[in-house]
Amino acid sequence: MTLTSPAKDDALVLRFWGVRGSTPVSGPETAEFGGNTPCLEVRCGERLFVIDAGSGLSAFGRGSREGLPKEIDLLFSHLHLDHSAGLPFFKPAVLDAECTINTWCGNLDGASAQGALDRLFSPPLFPVTLDILPCTFRHHGFQAGETLTFADGARVDTILLDHPQGSTGFRFDHGGKRLCVISDIEHGAHWPDPALCRFVENADLIVYDGMFTESEYSRCCGWGHSTWQKGVELAKGAGAKALAIIHLHPAHSDAQLRKVEAEMQAEMPTAFIARERQSIEVGRPLVGLAEPPVLALARRA
Repeated sequence: MTLTSPAKDDALVLRFWGVRGSTPVSGPETAEFGGNTPCLEVRCGERLFVIDAGSGLSAFGRGSREGLPKEIDLLFSHLHLDHSAGLPFFKPAVLDAECTINTWCGNLDGASAQGALDRLFSPPLFPVTLDILPCTFRHHGFQAGETLTFADGARVDTILLDHPQGSTGFRFDHGGKRLCVISDIEHGAHWPDPALCRFVENADLIVYDGMFTESEYSRCCGWGHSTWQKGVELAKGAGAKALAIIHLHPAHSDAQLRKVEAEMQAEMPTAFIARERQSIEVGRPLVGLAEPPVLALARRA
């Protein structure tokens, strides 16, 4: 499902490369929605951002060999393994001596990801250290809630989310469109949260953590995740036009997810469960929700 036409300067395009939470899964019962852990590709015109380095990062690298710039900004929501373990497998970028990968991490009280990644990717947990790879890593720390401003003038707004050790949400405004990525998050007792509502207000698309069903959530309070129902409440409260659910439970089959999606669309017709490798042109009018949903925001084969 590669975009076949050149990116327009004002286009805001999202592609899902990994939508599972906690651990990758495989098998025929998860083939439709996919089994890779979180990785999202965001294109503001030709400008690339990558969110998270789960196992989906490897698939993104393989699928983007001709379209990777020599400098890549990788935005970490946080560093739990399902969001970071794919980093050394980001080929061809990590094998390119001319490539620089900038990591951005906002949930460590201003510290960068370097210390945590150096511990993770070293013996005996991993056979080599990141500095063995031909590419150059540059690690940047910030406080979630700050606006990130890049050398080329690009800007990304951020917000701190309720998750063990914290997580960072991101907002992209480009070409008159707004995309908000809100994962990993646990909803609070007073929901939707006013500060989060302001952050995602009038979004063309909110990407939201809907890992649990309501019955599952009652047994998993404090784990740092949410439900599709709370995503719908947030979207409606903020005047958002569409909602995509990610961080899918590894035990949820395609059949179960299709059932959940139908229930969700009965409450919000422009809501859907994200599918791996699905491409969305944010802000385009929604079309019929027939073929696996969506919805066009825009899906290309």
